[in-house]
Amino acid sequence: MATEVKPQAMPAPSGAGRPVSGPRPAVRAAASVAGGLLLFLAFPPIDLWFCAPIGVALLTLALYGTRPRRAAWLAYAGAVAFLLPTLSWVRPIGDDTWLALVAIESVFWAVLGVAATLVMRVRLWPLWVACLWVAQEWARGVVPFGGFPWARLAFSQGDSPYTGYAALGGAPLVTFTVVLSGTLLSLLLIRLVRSIRWTRVVAGALLGAIAVPLLGFAVPRPGDEGRTVKIGVIQGNVPGRGMDFLGDEPAVVLQNHADETHRLAEAVRAGKLPKPDIVVWPENSSDIDPYRSELARGIIDSAVKDVGVPVLTGIVALIGDENRATRSLIWDPVTGPGAYYDKRNLVPFGEFTPFKEIILALSERANLVGRQSIPGDGPGALRMGPVTIGTIGCYEVAFDGTVRDAVVAGGSPLVVQTNNASYALTNLPPQQLAMSKLRAVEHNRSVITTATTGISAYVDPDGTVEWQTRELEPAMNVVTVPVRTRDTLATELGAAPEWMLILMGVGATAVAVISRKRTRNVSDVDVPPVPPVRPEGIGDASEER
Repeated sequence: MATEVKPQAMPAPSGAGRPVSGPRPAVRAAASVAGGLLLFLAFPPIDLWFCAPIGVALLTLALYGTRPRRAAWLAYAGAVAFLLPTLSWVRPIGDDTWLALVAIESVFWAVLGVAATLVMRVRLWPLWVACLWVAQEWARGVVPFGGFPWARLAFSQGDSPYTGYAALGGAPLVTFTVVLSGTLLSLLLIRLVRSIRWTRVVAGALLGAIAVPLLGFAVPRPGDEGRTVKIGVIQGNVPGRGMDFLGDEPAVVLQNHADETHRLAEAVRAGKLPKPDIVVWPENSSDIDPYRSELARGIIDSAVKDVGVPVLTGIVALIGDENRATRSLIWDPVTGPGAYYDKRNLVPFGEFTPFKEIILALSERANLVGRQSIPGDGPGALRMGPVTIGTIGCYEVAFDGTVRDAVVAGGSPLVVQTNNASYALTNLPPQQLAMSKLRAVEHNRSVITTATTGISAYVDPDGTVEWQTRELEPAMNVVTVPVRTRDTLATELGAAPEWMLILMGVGATAVAVISRKRTRNVSDVDVPPVPPVRPEGIGDASEER
């Protein structure tokens, strides 16, 4: 008796199949949240850098084999778990601001999750996921309102085996290598769970996960050039806390920094400290515009004349009746105020108000911004005493292009002027110091961080913190730092490595989308049975059903 044989649909080609069955949604969500929390542990002040690739691995496992819609909310959940504690320093501004910022930034992770689950269906997917992570961080640094490039994975690696990659391709390459280690770890676990027969994939993933961080030590860096400069660092402290750090009396912050400068001058005369070549104050160290106030002008001029060398002050310069500029101003003991740099990357809702007419009408707190800041239009490179310093504002240290512009314009050493008074004793000051450590390695430059309330510090070109202050205490010191002019490959290439990685990730996503559409079209056609073919190499999320 003849037996009827029903035609079977051809199996989906490798790299374009349907999602595999896997853990339940609750398990995936738990893995995503755990991955996000591990990423938080990698950041200062906890500084468990090795948690970053492990966290990425968990997030990747949560997404592996899921459909795009589920991947979006899984990635969003992981982002919230990571960003809530990492950005908790925003809370002094208001819990609503903190939650809104986390909610907005997590959207970028949701988009990353969708793209990642698509490229996991093509070969070499650990590489493409790492590229997409770089694209996600780039997008966060651009939109909205000029971007918010905080909490990039690179900034958790200020002192780790991955740090050396900064000299090769900047912060984007550091993020890429951290994520690549994590995705290779996830591939290793997937293959071990599925079948030990995939020996080449298992061995390759294990070797890659180990080799990627170790190769960071092999990145070549320029050496010492035998030149130094002595820099006086001033931390004056503030009278208040949080949003009221200026206190009730005018000129207190300015007077605090002038007093510390007088103390520095006395210590130099007593032989307790070497005479500095230059002195640096933090951002907003003068709470009164010395261009318009004779009081402020007199206080600054007296302190500068006492120490006898040029002082880089930090003022808020009033412009017209409604605007201002956050200005780094050189004050000479003979000629007075001179060259300056106006901050280019401004803090949304802190230094300027987007959609001002609407926001100011809806929120009383938004009026605390007061005068609207105007961004500068040139790189922060100022000739000061025997050197050209690279001046970088508080918020700007997170922006790759702004820091590089200061270096390319001749800045060495770099001076990060910051006002963390509203965020004292939160996790912001240590996070910012970690950025300075990465920038030092990235550009082969000494970095001086000077803060109103701390953390003020000196970071050598190898990324080592040689000296730092406590928070909420007046402090002053003179540090001798190397002056280097040789550029790293990262400085010379600029954004080229980042764009290469972004284009690779976008290209892989496009291939995955096209392959997915073709598979859907093929699956609708009845064809004779075809035996499945197992591909070789690093596989995708659809090979086993």
